[in-house]
Amino acid sequence: MQYRDWYFRGWRSRYGFRRAFNADPTKPPILLIHGFGAAIDHWRSNIPALSENHTVYAIDLLGFGGSEKPPINYSIHLWVEQVLGFWQKFIKVPMTIVGNSIGALVAAIAASHHPEIASGVVTISLPDIAAFNDMVPKFLQPLERAVKAIVSAILVKPLFHLIRQPCIIRLVLKGIVYSNRHRVDDRLVEIIAKPARDRQAAEAFLRLNRSLNQPNYSPSLTQALTQLQAPLLILWGSSDRLIPSSEGKRLVQYAPNATLIYLEGMGHCAHDDNPERVNAEILNWLAA
Repeated sequence: MQYRDWYFRGWRSRYGFRRAFNADPTKPPILLIHGFGAAIDHWRSNIPALSENHTVYAIDLLGFGGSEKPPINYSIHLWVEQVLGFWQKFIKVPMTIVGNSIGALVAAIAASHHPEIASGVVTISLPDIAAFNDMVPKFLQPLERAVKAIVSAILVKPLFHLIRQPCIIRLVLKGIVYSNRHRVDDRLVEIIAKPARDRQAAEAFLRLNRSLNQPNYSPSLTQALTQLQAPLLILWGSSDRLIPSSEGKRLVQYAPNATLIYLEGMGHCAHDDNPERVNAEILNWLAA
C-alpha cells in the first residue's frame, strides 16, 4: 500500500492505493472507507486479496487516522463530499465503494446522492443513525440534545484521554467489537491508538461527539437506499454487539437491488474479524 496526502477544502487528507499487478480494465476500482475511530490500515488483511485484480484505494475520513482533525462540525454530508472530491481527483470512473460502520453509511449515502461514482456498494454493519434519533419522541428531542450537550462539554474530553489508552482500546475491542479475539493484536491497537495521540485529536473527538447528536448529522438512510441505483451487498456479522444484526433484514427491504448475507459468528468489524470470508464474499459478488 502506498500512502499519500491530498487536500480537501484546504484540510490535509490521507489516502492509500495499491494497483493490481494484473489489473483488468473491465473491473471497477475499489474504495475502502473505515468506521468510527479506525483508519486505512484497518483494511490490513483485505487490501492484498482485493487488489489482485482491482486497483484499491482507501481514505482516512477527516477527523480520523492520518487525516487532519480540524475543530469543525462533522457530518455524513461532509464525508460524502470528501468521497466525491477524492473520486473526482483520482478515480473518475464508476467504482465499488466498501464501508464499515460509519464508513458504510458514508458509502451508501455517497452512492445514492452521486450515482455517477458507484458501480456497486458493499456495507459491513450499516448504521441507520437517523432512525436511532427518531426513536426519541419529537417533543423530548430538544431536551435530549441539551442534556447530551452538557454531558459532552463536561465529560467527553476526560473520557477521550482515558479510552485512547492502548489497554482500554484492547479491552473494548476484545469485549465488544470483535468476535475473534485473536485478531486483536498489537498492530490493530496501534492503528486506533496512534491517531488518538495527535495534537488535535481530543478537540476533534469532542466535535465528533457533538455533531453526532445533531438532527442534521445524517441524511435519511432509508430514503437513500430507495433511490440507490447501484447494486448493494449488505454484510452483517451475526454476533455484532454494537448494531443488532436484525437491522440487516429491515434495511434490505428498502434497496431495489440488494443482497443480504449474514456472517456467522462475526462481530461489528467482520472484514477484520474474518478477512478471508469477507474477501471471498466481496469478490464473489463482484464477479457475479
